[in-house]
Amino acid sequence: MPTIEQVREALSTVRDPEVGRPITELDMVRDVQINDGVVDVHVLLTVPGCPMKDRITRDVTAALQPLEGVRAVNVRLGSMTEEQRSQFAAKVRGGNGHAHGQQPVIPFAQMDSTTKVLAIASGKGGVGKSSITVNLAAALAREGYDVGILDADIWGYSIPRMMGASGRPVAFNNMVMPLQAHGVKVISIGFFVDTERPVIWRGPMLHRALQQFLADVHWGDLDFLLCDLPPGTGDIAISLAQMLPNADMLLVTTPQQAAQRVALRAGQATAQTGMRVAGVIENMATFVAPDTGKEYRIFGEGGGQLLAAELDTELLGSIPIEPRLREGSDAGVPLVISDPDAPASQRLIEIAKRLAKSKSSLVGRSLPLKF
Repeated sequence: MPTIEQVREALSTVRDPEVGRPITELDMVRDVQINDGVVDVHVLLTVPGCPMKDRITRDVTAALQPLEGVRAVNVRLGSMTEEQRSQFAAKVRGGNGHAHGQQPVIPFAQMDSTTKVLAIASGKGGVGKSSITVNLAAALAREGYDVGILDADIWGYSIPRMMGASGRPVAFNNMVMPLQAHGVKVISIGFFVDTERPVIWRGPMLHRALQQFLADVHWGDLDFLLCDLPPGTGDIAISLAQMLPNADMLLVTTPQQAAQRVALRAGQATAQTGMRVAGVIENMATFVAPDTGKEYRIFGEGGGQLLAAELDTELLGSIPIEPRLREGSDAGVPLVISDPDAPASQRLIEIAKRLAKSKSSLVGRSLPLKF
């Protein structure tokens, strides 16, 4: 027969799927009883109906079944009291929370943050910015990095559908748990509003929503946070630059001159906010005829390279037109996952690897000064 200590030791290997820390450390294990080879475990969830309850039940059962003498495992689920939730939130935040009326703390803006924040931007819509965001995030996650996507396109949010993420995030004590899909943490206004109704907000509300997504969402220790910005240089892009002065911008364009000129204005705007343009990605660069294999430049050529030169940055890669890139976005499965060997996937994976290689600390980096 296993002892209580052996059972608790096994339970210490079970991690809360949303927080990533052992359930024993988070005081989620309320009680353990052993009777004739049957182990009863009482686990406390943060809120009733927690979307991760089935996952926790499976993980607890899988951790205890291999123990010698265990015939069966019964997992009973309860929910925390308000006081227990407050203690849970305090442990998870580690002192980074904020009381009512205090200014929220954005962990990615702190000097000791090791998260690389990338703002994915474009001058105009329709260039595939969001498709590239989800595929880069999925590619980085496949490389073993902890990745999050912040859907900052409040009016035209599309990340939930493209990532296949649905449901409503758990929220308590000024803390929101992001949803997860394909190994990536995701937050979007689309999780909180009726999908059929437009979001009609002006500057101050947009600023507050972005602040909450950055400060109140428990992202954990991310390697990369990708922010999918709305097209252009409006309120959200300005607010993000103010809140995250250490973020880098990736500009997405197509080869045609019209897209390149508009993207140039978006890139030049970053110089006024202190954000750095870390690179350009050229989407829809060529079309490869499926019957002959011949390559056509139907949107012209050279736009990405010219944009990179004018902004004194590098062209990170050119991605061919791939209908499945759009189909994967509609189906909720990024192309780099459904077909990693496709030419477009290979280019996106190469770009992700370049971004991972360039990830570095703030040491030696000039920061915008405010007087």
